[in-house]
Amino acid sequence: MNIYDIAEIAGVSIATVSRVVNGSPNVSEKTRQKVMAVIEKSNYTPNIFARGLGLDSMKTIGILCPDISDAYMSEAVSILEKGLHNHGYDCILGCSGDEREMKVYHTELLLSKRIDALIMVGSAYAEKGEGCLEAEYVRQAAEKVPVFLINGYVEGENIYCFYGDDRQGAYDVTAALIRRGKRRILFLSDSHTFSARQKMEGYEAALSEAGYPILGDLKFYARKQVQYVKEMLLMHKTLEFDSVFACNDTLAVGVLKYAKAKGIKIPEDLSVTGYNNSKMAVCCEPELTSVDNKVEILCNKAVDGLIRVLEGEKDVRQDNKIVCEIVKRCTTDF
Repeated sequence: MNIYDIAEIAGVSIATVSRVVNGSPNVSEKTRQKVMAVIEKSNYTPNIFARGLGLDSMKTIGILCPDISDAYMSEAVSILEKGLHNHGYDCILGCSGDEREMKVYHTELLLSKRIDALIMVGSAYAEKGEGCLEAEYVRQAAEKVPVFLINGYVEGENIYCFYGDDRQGAYDVTAALIRRGKRRILFLSDSHTFSARQKMEGYEAALSEAGYPILGDLKFYARKQVQYVKEMLLMHKTLEFDSVFACNDTLAVGVLKYAKAKGIKIPEDLSVTGYNNSKMAVCCEPELTSVDNKVEILCNKAVDGLIRVLEGEKDVRQDNKIVCEIVKRCTTDF
């Protein structure tokens, strides 16, 4: 039995059935009881599309991320989904990869599902630089539904951004390493995203303030794979560094594997800091110092802002930057 059968038996329109299912106040008590009696007798379970018929809301949010297998993104999606369910919203998940063509395709695909809002998780959806049109598709999506970015920033109407202050986080780590006498700090990243650029800026700012040169041979880009990082560093036999700032914990664990293979003492001979404060930071040995970019706070604030926007509030802040925190463990001595 479907919504059309319920409407026919109850002698009402399908829009009325949908209003009853969604608890709309725009239905008389007599009609509501009549419809509910038919629903209970038939054991009818409405699907999300039936629920939205005749209403302005499907009570469904689209969530888009590049790769759900990534630890940061899976944690973010989990927090977002739980928060949205607590407010009565269902979720549709899409995984776009990093190629712009696929990001555009998956954005349009989610919009076609009549979602009420779109959440984009990851700095891969952010602008690549000032004046860049890379994220124009995000602004176009925001003309149709509110768009919420986690760990990224795009300026535009109806776009709400929630991200950690990665520039300051990277600056604080680099400055702390310098205070401990480190002179050759290796910067290790796996991308050129908004977040990675912010970290690079913080790293360079700390070096400049200390009067140290910014050296190209101490900036490395690597795949986000532990074994790859280990092998890459082992290949560079003449590379000299006394500390590492890695843009995520996976890269940092690769450095720890490299240090073990070389017999390098951590943190006496080599200090290592990761980023994201993921489970990997406490699963490795020694446990990893890492910057906590507050993913749980970011996601909960985004859910709160989304609900407020959908409820019609006009004063919801669009630019939300959260302070990051260094979680000190055994791979540094600062």
